[in-house]
Amino acid sequence: MYKFIVITDPETAPGFRLAGVEVLEASTVEEAKDIIPSLLYKDDTGIVAVNEDLMDSLDQKLIEKIEKTHRPIVIPIPSRTRQIDRTDYIERMLRRAIGYNIVVRR
Repeated sequence: MYKFIVITDPETAPGFRLAGVEVLEASTVEEAKDIIPSLLYKDDTGIVAVNEDLMDSLDQKLIEKIEKTHRPIVIPIPSRTRQIDRTDYIERMLRRAIGYNIVVRR
């Protein structure tokens, strides 16, 4: 069975722990840069969810490595500080997952 791991800031981490998810805390982008590469090569990791603020701050080389990796799947978690357009967010996730732009209509 593959693990679901969340990488997030210390303020958000307790909520994920209450849900029973394995959490790795990263206060800074540098900490996230140290954590993420090691998870890309673990055989027991299936999904890694990363706080969107941390994900947006990663360097291009690490982003390219994440995009080329088939497992684990690395997905961003919307940050609590940013208001998101849910439709736009879903469209971006679909485009990343399947490689095509799908427009979600209401």
